[in-house]
Amino acid sequence: MAHVLVTGGTGFLASHTIARLLTAEHTVTTTVRSLARRSDVERMLTVAGAPHAHGVSCVAADLTSDRGWDRAVAGADYVLHIASPFPAARPKHEDDVIVPARDGALRVLRAAREAGVRRTVLTSSFAAVGYGHGRTGRTFTEDDWTRTDGPGVSAYIKSKAVAERAAWDFVEREGDGLELTAVNPVGIFGPVLGPDYSASIRIVHAMLTGGMRTAPPIWTNTVDVRDAADLHLRAMTAPEAAGQRYLALAGEPVSFQHIALTLRERLGEAAAKAPTRSAPAWLLRLLATVRPPLRETVPQLGVVRRASHAKARRELDWVPRSNEDAVVATAESLVRLGLLSG
Repeated sequence: MAHVLVTGGTGFLASHTIARLLTAEHTVTTTVRSLARRSDVERMLTVAGAPHAHGVSCVAADLTSDRGWDRAVAGADYVLHIASPFPAARPKHEDDVIVPARDGALRVLRAAREAGVRRTVLTSSFAAVGYGHGRTGRTFTEDDWTRTDGPGVSAYIKSKAVAERAAWDFVEREGDGLELTAVNPVGIFGPVLGPDYSASIRIVHAMLTGGMRTAPPIWTNTVDVRDAADLHLRAMTAPEAAGQRYLALAGEPVSFQHIALTLRERLGEAAAKAPTRSAPAWLLRLLATVRPPLRETVPQLGVVRRASHAKARRELDWVPRSNEDAVVATAESLVRLGLLSG
């Protein structure tokens, strides 16, 4: 079994990935911004049913500083770099999110190289693959890259593309034998382990609590967090995965209205507040003129981005859950953990 460093141990995907690693009998070190959050890591792993949850080593390290990274990577065979800044609000300048994402990835790669790590798996995003191309009927694959100067590219989307490009350039020029693999998930759904979860979960949360009274005409791709974690482990050890990118998604894109109706059908009374109607795009465009938070959604209205997970299925024998199972698992966990009151 291997010793694995997972960055950002309190995160939604990272905590599920650590649980999966522990189940596979790997030893794990994870980074947290503050050691005060060690108990949060253990709590989420316990909810996940992971064995040896108290045996995970925690190291204080931040993507914006060199401090702690040499200790974090010490003795690691593999690094799963999952941590990434995600802005709670629109940044005043795009560099506020781009620079930490890019420099943080490079900081982790340099530390991994110096420690003699075999392979780093970078959690990138579909945001680095399928945006900035306008309305298109094409199906995106791992050969595609987001056009950072294209329409509808926010600072966050640009940060994912810039950070992944920088990682590939670093390994090619300065990697000194370090292997790199990228996993590019779409919107991550699935069972939450606590109050730290992906932005995608807020969609389901809003539907269940009545915060989304009508469904906007937006389509999203989904992947269950357990399947995304599983793909990271496969990408970590498969010889053929070195130097490759893998899209992580369940299948065809689904509309917000489809998600809401799925919740109503599968959860019954627990999803009674989920919207049954879809808001017209013209109305949302009008509202965006007076409600700034809505402005970033305008370029996404009515846009359907298709992508293929054929490469991960073919090369790594990866089989994800369905869109419906992913969103239902999300809702059931929010109910089970009592996270719908806020």
